[in-house]
Amino acid sequence: MTYWVPEHVRDKRFHNWLEGARDWCISRSRFWGTPLPIWVSEDGEERVVVGSIAELEQLTGAKITDLHRHFIDHLTIPSRQGKGTLRRVDDVFDCWFESGSMPYAQQHYPFENKQLFESCFPADFVAEGVDQTRGWFYTLMVLATALFDKPAFKNLVCNGLVLASDGKKMSKRLKNYPDPSLVISKYGADALRLYLINSPVVRADNLAFQEAGVFAVVKDVFLPWYNAYRFLVQNVIRLEVEVGTKFKMGAVDLDKASNVLDRWIAASSRNLTQYVRQEMGAYRLYTVVPFLVKFIDNLTNIYVRYNRKRLKGGKGTEDCMYALSSLCAVLINVCKCMAPFTPFLTEHMYQNLRDAIPEAEALPSVHFCDVPPVVPEHPGDARIRQSVARMQAVIELGRKIRERGLKPIKTPLRKLVVVHPDTEFLSDVQGELLEYVTSELNVREVECCADPLKYATLRAEPDFQALGKRLGPAMKAVCTEVKAMSSEAVLAMQEAGFVEVAGLRLEASDIKVKRDYRTPEGMNASEVDADSDGDVLAVLDLRVDSELTSAGLAREVVNRFQKLRKKAGVTPLDPVEFFYDTSLPSSSSEGTATTAAPANAAAKASSKQQQQQQQQQSNAAETQGAAGTSGRTAESEGGLPALVRVHAQYLQESLGGPLLPASCRPPGAVVLATEWVNVGSEDDGSTLKFTAVLSTPGVTVDQSAVCAACGGDTQLAEAVTVYMHARDPAKLQAQAASGGGTIKATVDGKAVQLSLGKHIFPSAAARALGQRSS
Repeated sequence: MTYWVPEHVRDKRFHNWLEGARDWCISRSRFWGTPLPIWVSEDGEERVVVGSIAELEQLTGAKITDLHRHFIDHLTIPSRQGKGTLRRVDDVFDCWFESGSMPYAQQHYPFENKQLFESCFPADFVAEGVDQTRGWFYTLMVLATALFDKPAFKNLVCNGLVLASDGKKMSKRLKNYPDPSLVISKYGADALRLYLINSPVVRADNLAFQEAGVFAVVKDVFLPWYNAYRFLVQNVIRLEVEVGTKFKMGAVDLDKASNVLDRWIAASSRNLTQYVRQEMGAYRLYTVVPFLVKFIDNLTNIYVRYNRKRLKGGKGTEDCMYALSSLCAVLINVCKCMAPFTPFLTEHMYQNLRDAIPEAEALPSVHFCDVPPVVPEHPGDARIRQSVARMQAVIELGRKIRERGLKPIKTPLRKLVVVHPDTEFLSDVQGELLEYVTSELNVREVECCADPLKYATLRAEPDFQALGKRLGPAMKAVCTEVKAMSSEAVLAMQEAGFVEVAGLRLEASDIKVKRDYRTPEGMNASEVDADSDGDVLAVLDLRVDSELTSAGLAREVVNRFQKLRKKAGVTPLDPVEFFYDTSLPSSSSEGTATTAAPANAAAKASSKQQQQQQQQQSNAAETQGAAGTSGRTAESEGGLPALVRVHAQYLQESLGGPLLPASCRPPGAVVLATEWVNVGSEDDGSTLKFTAVLSTPGVTVDQSAVCAACGGDTQLAEAVTVYMHARDPAKLQAQAASGGGTIKATVDGKAVQLSLGKHIFPSAAARALGQRSS
């Protein structure tokens, strides 16, 4: 018995063909083909069937160099019965006979390779289109059965046909399909391969080819997957610079990871390996690839997205090592599992990722690696996968409510209520995963409620598809009683698992439970909304006060600076500082992003002029903080400066450095990019308008402290200030480190002793943070 995927091709299509099989005429009246090795007399009574080239040479006395007709048709064999000369028949073999003979013909069996052939026959696996049930599959089976009394193969995957986009057969004459070479050139061979493998074709169904489907693979699978890989590489480089050692996965024991998402992605990876091996062993490509694609989606949209702060080192070096090691291990595992389907992309990633693998285990190519072995599930693996799935269900519902209520994720909201009768479900949401729910939905509080009737009424509807055939005429009465069930009756049914209706016992699975949301007392529909997936109900408070508006504006400010950083081509390793200028720009520059070169003249200007300019900018920042806004702001007393003061810690953590007024930007700093920004809503007047500035760090000087170090000599202090502004921050820090934190500056023949962190600072951020700490 052979194993076919899908089985219905064997049990129906192939079986039906065998049942009605007719005699097979194996000859064809053609010139090209393998000549039938039959020589006959003129009366047709004497026949000689030649079994080999050697036998033909012996019978004809001629040397045979080619078996095509024009090389052997003239050869004759003397009759053994005295019937004169035997000549070859005119016909050639049906080409399907040759195809069906492939297993032994390719090995030149039985003349040689006898042991090799017998060790490899029947073949482990063959694959072809569904049309071959009457062609190759049939002739393989017929000839192998006739010759060896066994099938020619053990396992078979039957593919459907690829049709044109309109469902018609592809035609060279009509040119109703895109050029394959152009599709590969545009999207890559991996994208085309994955599109086809993840389509009905591998289930023996036909596919109407859509080029947009190939593009969707690139957009929805490859780009997020590659971005996760690139994000890992960027942060590994950052970590190596910070700690001064090469990143290796074995540096931490991932089995001892304490973070819930580290444990979840490891459990999911183990489950992935087990599933891939199981389904590949069953030749079910149509289940393997969707599972792999879903895993990549979870990896990018849950693990990487929710852990960006940890992966960037925001929770310490050790925690960052665990997060990066977890991501690296999973990406390597995915590359090994996906290598048969996307060989080029996985090889590209693996060549970089293998640097993190211990040298003894790092094979030179991903295609030299085995599919990862099945690792027994750890205790709690299934439970943690269930917990994260529940968390994600709540987050998805919250996102739908926000979208429906026109509340962007940047706007913080006060409270989310999660309603579910199962206390285990609620503990999942309120436990280790709570921080991810609050962060992703940007809510201040998550409340759990085990009373399903507090925010909704329950109603029951029979599952007509499940009950219709089973109940027949009784369906009408059952339907009436089920729909009349109260919320309390529905709850009782769910707890018991069944219900007696119209004298019949129905299982809870036979009845669909609907939740009709009920607006809480004292609130209207515009202030609160809810959504359910049939299992859990999420209720979101949509009211926004001034505090939430302020926090939302701070988040928008961060977003605009991050976008400007991307436009400027700044990488995470590039040192940058962030400034804002609330003075109004010229109308021509509004809404534009520009880059600027360093202003060397500023470094040569006198200290007095710089002081005057900075004082003017400082005054403008204070006065324009309100004037530069339209109407009421989140912090109406001070506009953006007040917002920055209130949310200083959040801004610093999100940007990687403090957000400072433009007056703090040192003259030696190189402006990388600027953009006029307008955030907030004109509808409620909570807008902020300012110019966002990205620059390189520049040396900053405390002029009063330098003047004191110069013994009150203001002229010398000005010269020292100009000199320090022209210094490179990195070299200045190195000089200070070698001098025990002090620097000796000689200007106009006069030496001045300066301390880093007191008189001079390597950046505006360093000075600002030093002032805050003091």
